[in-house]
Amino acid sequence: MASIVIIEDEQRIRSLVTSVLAERGYEVRATATALDGLRTIVDTAPDLVILDLGLPDLDGMELLKMIRAVSAVPVIVATARGEDRDIVRTLDLGADDHLVKPFSVEQLEARVRAVLRRASDTSGDDRIVVGGLVIDLKARDVTLDGEVIRLSPKEFDLLSYLAEHAGDVISRQELLAEVWRQPWGGSDKTIDVHLSWLRTKLGETAADSRYLQTVHGVGVKLVDPS
Repeated sequence: MASIVIIEDEQRIRSLVTSVLAERGYEVRATATALDGLRTIVDTAPDLVILDLGLPDLDGMELLKMIRAVSAVPVIVATARGEDRDIVRTLDLGADDHLVKPFSVEQLEARVRAVLRRASDTSGDDRIVVGGLVIDLKARDVTLDGEVIRLSPKEFDLLSYLAEHAGDVISRQELLAEVWRQPWGGSDKTIDVHLSWLRTKLGETAADSRYLQTVHGVGVKLVDPS
């Protein structure tokens, strides 16, 4: 039985979501403030967090940063903020999904199932090794030839997804769908920016690539340079 922490200040929504998810077999704890939510996450180590951004004591974006500082728990942001910049920022800060209010409980539960499924898919193998690159999925750490590389949450997500499919050419549309959780047909400029940042941290460039190779007109792949 998966455990879920809900951080939502609207009592009606909090009660409804808590009740429905509990009826469907989840162990649910709910809080109305950011700091109570953070304490609950630290104390109970849940399998998933559902996070509203409009909290009374602290903006949810700041809370998301604090959660990511202490835990790799999957987070679904469920909020009224639906602007592209808000969605991109929450995903870049480490959210696993972004759901815009109003939403049905059925849609939320489907997102819960999908995020928990993705989390369980990686739980059996915590490390991916590609050449001198070692990615610890559980600790969200990356080393290259024994040296620690500091990555943003979304840089880590992008690199780990490519590493999980090492040697395969991944299209930008697939990356948008699987890493950024954006619809097919969206803009891929953010991918180019993150790939450029990753290349810099891996000590390479697009013109002189080792790990990250672009296949023009198709996509990008992560390879063992040896």
